[in-house]
Amino acid sequence: MSTQAEPQRASVAPARTDKPSRTLLIGLSLGYFMVLLDMTIVSVALPAISGDLHVGLSGLQWVTNGYTITFAALLLTAGWLSDRFGGRRVFLWGLVAFGVLSGVTAATHTLGALVALRLALGVAGALLLPSSLAVITNAYTDPADRARAVGNWAAITGAALAAGPLVGGALTDTVGWRAIFLINVPLALVSLLITLRLAPETARKQRGGLDVTGQLSAVVGLGALSYALIEGPDKGWGGGLVLGAFLLTVLAAVVFVVAENRAGDAAMLPLRMFRSRGFSAALGAGLLANFGLAGLLFALSLFFQESRGYSSFAAGLAFLPLTLPTAFNPIYTGRLVGRIGPRRPATTGFVLMGAGALLQAPFTGDSALALGATVVGLLAFGFGVSFALPALVAGMASSVPPELAGIGAGALNSARQVGASLGVAVLGVILNLSATNADGTRWALLVGGVVLLFGAVVAGTGLKGRTTG
Repeated sequence: MSTQAEPQRASVAPARTDKPSRTLLIGLSLGYFMVLLDMTIVSVALPAISGDLHVGLSGLQWVTNGYTITFAALLLTAGWLSDRFGGRRVFLWGLVAFGVLSGVTAATHTLGALVALRLALGVAGALLLPSSLAVITNAYTDPADRARAVGNWAAITGAALAAGPLVGGALTDTVGWRAIFLINVPLALVSLLITLRLAPETARKQRGGLDVTGQLSAVVGLGALSYALIEGPDKGWGGGLVLGAFLLTVLAAVVFVVAENRAGDAAMLPLRMFRSRGFSAALGAGLLANFGLAGLLFALSLFFQESRGYSSFAAGLAFLPLTLPTAFNPIYTGRLVGRIGPRRPATTGFVLMGAGALLQAPFTGDSALALGATVVGLLAFGFGVSFALPALVAGMASSVPPELAGIGAGALNSARQVGASLGVAVLGVILNLSATNADGTRWALLVGGVVLLFGAVVAGTGLKGRTTG
């Protein structure tokens, strides 16, 4: 490759004077919605997958975590690719890959193939998130229009969280669990057609070489840690493979830190960003938030169906007290953060999430009192999510310089998905070690609640009290 030819290949999109079609925003948001939907739609289908493929708890953990491991580890690299090759092009790559892989996933008949395809879907999903935002940023040149577009794009996070369990349950009961992957095919196709027709070309930035060492060590470290936690109960914590995986996790972490330190600002995640207390707190709190959210979705999905005997659709309905607040309350949270800063909304959110989990822990039966505790606990948890997550985004944005805002956003999303992987793995260990599903769920709720209350401490002591203009 000739480096001298690079500046000539770099394209700069012309300034746009017309307002982009609303259809374009719908198309881009559909891609983002599909990525987020895939994180939650699987949860209520897990018992059906277990019965059809004859897999145990560790297999279900891999089905859930396969997606989040690669998604988390490759988000920052996907941002580099979006800058280097143009957001529109990378978004189209991601859409085609996500649609095709989803269709193939629906046809799989073995656990190994399903997990491998979930890992591949995580790669495609990582390509879609930063590139869709890059296209929006390029298409909307007016700052006010751009802010509204980004806000609408981000608001579908709550919609995807709300829709996932309900849609997944309905599809699993009426068509079968394979339909939860097939639904991505038409979504990807519609998004692809809209983007091809309406999305403008995006500028390609001249960036340094890809941080290969940092990227590989991140993937290896997260994958090895997940393997050790998921396989430990079955293979034995003192087994050679499990101990080797823990050792590989430590070695990968050391390699990552050394590589990022040597690379400086060319690193995938420049270590100087951690000098900001607010940035470190936002990443730590984001990890803990998704630890609790993903871990409890995993544990409660199994509990509702295995211990309480709910159908997949009924389990999806049972999650409505959690998911509905996330569909509307973030709008209020955004305004609140603008007035008082991210610290108090984030701290309040973590307290509500922790209390919501702990409230349910003593009530794992099916009495009227237990059902009431579930509804109230999930409602508190849902409002907690809707307070905490938007505040963490604002806390991160106010803690990094403008030139590192993109990396900061990618790092926060990565930290959240790492937390999701760890939540499923750790709470899955608790379920695996318990005599009954009800006992395991009780301990999972206790552990998740304590972790989330610790998140309140992290947010309350690390985030800024008021954002700066």
